[in-house]
Amino acid sequence: MTRITPALMIQGTCSNAGKSTLVAGLARALVRRGLKVAPFKPQNMSNNAAVAVDGGEIGRAQATQARAARLPPSVHMNPVLLKPQSDVGAQLIVQGQRHGMLGADNFLGKKPALLPFVLDSFARLAGDADIVLVEGAGSPAEINLRQGDIANMGFAEAADVPVVIAGDIDRGGVIASLAGTHLVLSEQERARVHGFLINKFRGDAALFKDGLSAITELTGWPSLGVVPWLPDVAALPAEDAVDLECAAPSAATKLIAVPLLSRIANFDDLDPLAQEPGVRLLFVRPGEVIPAEADLVILPGSKSTIADLAFLRAQGWDVDIRAHHRRGGHLLGICGGYQLLGRTIADPDGIDGPAGTAPGLGLLAIDTVMTGDKSTVQVRGSHVGSGLPIEGYEIHIGRSDGPDCARPLLDLHGRFDGAISADGRVQGCYVHGLFSSDGFRRAFLAQFGIASSLAYEARVDAALDALADHLEQHVDIERLLQIARSRHSSGQAAA
Repeated sequence: MTRITPALMIQGTCSNAGKSTLVAGLARALVRRGLKVAPFKPQNMSNNAAVAVDGGEIGRAQATQARAARLPPSVHMNPVLLKPQSDVGAQLIVQGQRHGMLGADNFLGKKPALLPFVLDSFARLAGDADIVLVEGAGSPAEINLRQGDIANMGFAEAADVPVVIAGDIDRGGVIASLAGTHLVLSEQERARVHGFLINKFRGDAALFKDGLSAITELTGWPSLGVVPWLPDVAALPAEDAVDLECAAPSAATKLIAVPLLSRIANFDDLDPLAQEPGVRLLFVRPGEVIPAEADLVILPGSKSTIADLAFLRAQGWDVDIRAHHRRGGHLLGICGGYQLLGRTIADPDGIDGPAGTAPGLGLLAIDTVMTGDKSTVQVRGSHVGSGLPIEGYEIHIGRSDGPDCARPLLDLHGRFDGAISADGRVQGCYVHGLFSSDGFRRAFLAQFGIASSLAYEARVDAALDALADHLEQHVDIERLLQIARSRHSSGQAAA
């Protein structure tokens, strides 16, 4: 008899309803109960990616969920990843590997062909887990996208996975959101939903008792918990650029400014800096000026470097950056930001956008050529200047070379990476995740007179434990397990 692994899918009434966080917290809670938990998201859209142990790319949220489950991240945890490269096009990653570019119309037509990859990855995870926790994308209420769906109800039906829907009460209108979702789902889809969660509640939950009753009366779905707002969640890596709009202000006097590029990618690089008490991390929005008092300007990763170079110039940030440098300021470029600091960026084959060559900011004596090969690898090494250990990952196309590469920033066990200007005030490299290494971060910040005592990785793990404790208190986890195990009695499981 084929083993049917228990599974549960958390869908949401909207994007950013907290699905990723709920799955991470449930994963940590269930692992602490002795279960082997596999997180899974059939389809994701994000430019914040992570490198899996098997060498491919997955969404950052799934890497965090893997950490919560105390598993190494695998490409099968997020088999379809879309990385937006323009307003109407995205790079398609399938089981960790690049499969070219797709427009919105192309993707709608291609979704059915991607379902076998999704089900294959799900089956691989389910075959080695006690339970699979599945995260939906966006909302199942987007019925205009239902045909060929692989992200929400389409996947749930294909893999025969029971569903719980989370509503974000912080946005308001959560009763209407859940009732409206029920209204637009088909009868078959409604029957697949076993209950709902209210997320991000502020205040006295007892005051929402009548609201819970109203939702159940309108939908027939029972409440499985009301999850209060948890500040500790801010310590977890962010995945969506919308999270940057919610960055908390700081009273620190040392300012690090980050221009908010239109295709910013892997901005979780900056999370450790944002959590440093002595740092005021400022994301400079389009139309704003990079402050003259900035101690450091960081150019972050970009999904489309040449396009973001044009965007940067359109904001006048190139003028601000050169003025910052003339005043003796420091600059750091990471991945795409590293390429921006160079003399030229050439894309002869149109891999990253329209073919052509663009002059860079000219603050590093390097030149970049975009190539068809994409580097996706986890790395370890040391900071050349201090000898302190670092670890991180590379996700990039393009190779950079030039005189300043003779002064590399990093030694990756014999392979040098990055460049430093002759005056030492402009630096860049391809490695993401540098600031997660406490020793390196402390040494780096010390040159700006910033004392650091943050143990970043320990703080992330503590936040996952706090989240698990929080859900144990406010969610009916035993009932969620019963729902996940109900898959045993269903008869059409794909795994």
